[in-house]
Amino acid sequence: MTQYQYKVVPAPAKGEKARGVKAAEDRFALAIERLMNEMAAEGWEFQRAELLPSEERSGLTSSQTIWRNLLVFRRPASVSTIETPEPVTDSTPVIAPATAAATDDDDADLEGRRLASAADLATPETAKDPADSTGGDDTDTPKQAARADDDLAEEDDEAPLDSPSSLLSERAARMRHD
Repeated sequence: MTQYQYKVVPAPAKGEKARGVKAAEDRFALAIERLMNEMAAEGWEFQRAELLPSEERSGLTSSQTIWRNLLVFRRPASVSTIETPEPVTDSTPVIAPATAAATDDDDADLEGRRLASAADLATPETAKDPADSTGGDDTDTPKQAARADDDLAEEDDEAPLDSPSSLLSERAARMRHD
């Protein structure tokens, strides 16, 4: 039994301009003729034209069905030239199950840490690590940290700004100091 290799290409949507071809249907026929002759030169035999539905997105949430004209070609193929598409595989990586020893090590690493509150995240320069017991700051609570930021902001309002980067460099210097 002869095996075939198939190729499906979109049919031309518009005609091609050429010398001596004036009518729209003649230009369209010329475009199809050129496509079919190019495929025949590569060894493809025309089988049929198909009108098939294609569902495409329109907008953010809706979709619509567009009808596409396709041309189907075939050519005899030896077993070695048949291109079989690669099977689609799930690209999700496989994660090895955690062992009990790894879980214990992870728990040991997490001891002494806490989740940051929204107030801590809003004021990163005054947030303190609970494991850091050096103390010395009077900004132990988020409210006190916010007050300290307000005080610093008032000081910043009094001094003229040369550029936006100067404010950032001052803030970075304060963070290094703290």
